[in-house]
Amino acid sequence: MRQILNKSVEVDGVDIFYREAGDGKNPSLLLLHGDLPGASVMFKNLMIALSDRFYLVAPDYPGFGFSAFPSKDQFEYSFGNISKYINKFTDVIGLKSFTIYLHDYGSVVGFRLCVNHPEKIERIIVQDGNAYEEGIGPQWDETIDYWQNPTPEKKEKIYGFLSEEGIKKQHTGGLPEELLTRVSPELWMLDWELLKRPGNIDMQFELNCDLKNHMEMFPVYQEYFRTHQPPALIMWGKYDIYFSVEEAPCYKRDLPNAQIHIIEGGHKILETNFDEVLNLINRFLG
Repeated sequence: MRQILNKSVEVDGVDIFYREAGDGKNPSLLLLHGDLPGASVMFKNLMIALSDRFYLVAPDYPGFGFSAFPSKDQFEYSFGNISKYINKFTDVIGLKSFTIYLHDYGSVVGFRLCVNHPEKIERIIVQDGNAYEEGIGPQWDETIDYWQNPTPEKKEKIYGFLSEEGIKKQHTGGLPEELLTRVSPELWMLDWELLKRPGNIDMQFELNCDLKNHMEMFPVYQEYFRTHQPPALIMWGKYDIYFSVEEAPCYKRDLPNAQIHIIEGGHKILETNFDEVLNLINRFLG
C-alpha cells in the first residue's frame, strides 16, 4: 500500500490539508514541512518509500500549502499558535504518539510540540532545523538587525526573500552545478504560486519575524533534549545557505547518542540526496 491519500480535516474552524500513507496500525511518523510558504509536497517521495512499513501523516500549516488561509483577524499567525493547531490536528486524527520529522519551519513548530507534549514523541528526525545558536550565521545579521531596530528601509532590504527568485533560491541556493539537475522546478514554482495569494506575502514576512521568539527558546528545547533523551537523527546539508552546518554536531551536547550526518547537499536534501537520506532514515527507524 504505497498510495498517498489527500485529505482535509477541520481543526477549531480551520481546514487543515494533509497527506496520508501507510497502514494506521504501523508505527507513525508526523512530517512537518519547512520554509515559507512550504508545504507537505516535499515529503511525497519519502511517504511512498516508507509507506509499506510505517503510517505517515504530513499536514500543511494554516496559511501554507493547501490548508485554509484565514484572515489575520480570525487566526493568529505565530509559530506558537500554529504549533497548538498541529497538536490539535494530531488529536483530531487520532495520532497518539509518533516519530516527528522536522525541517526548517518544521523545527519551529515541532520543537514546541515536543516541549509541550513530550509523551507524544517517540523519536526525532531533524533536517536542517535549528535549536542552537551556531546555526544562525552572519547571513542572518541584517534580519536580526531589523527585528531589533525596525525601519521601512531595513524592511525593504530584507523583503527580497519573498520573491520568485527568493523562493527558487530556497531550493537551489548554494548547490554545486552537478546537483542542480536534481531539483524539480515544479516544487519552487508551486511555492511561489501559493505565496502570491492576496495577503500571503505580508503574513509570511510577519511570521518570519516571529523566528526571534523561536531563537529565544533554544535553551528550552535543549532542556527538553537533556530531560527526555529522544532518539535523534540529525541530517544537515553541507551547502545550506540559511543555517550553518556548524549547528549539526551541537545536538550531541544534549543528545550524546544522536546520529549526526553531514550530507553533500543544500537546504533541500530530500530533493538532491534522496537515496542517502532514505537509507539513513531506514537504519534509524530500524
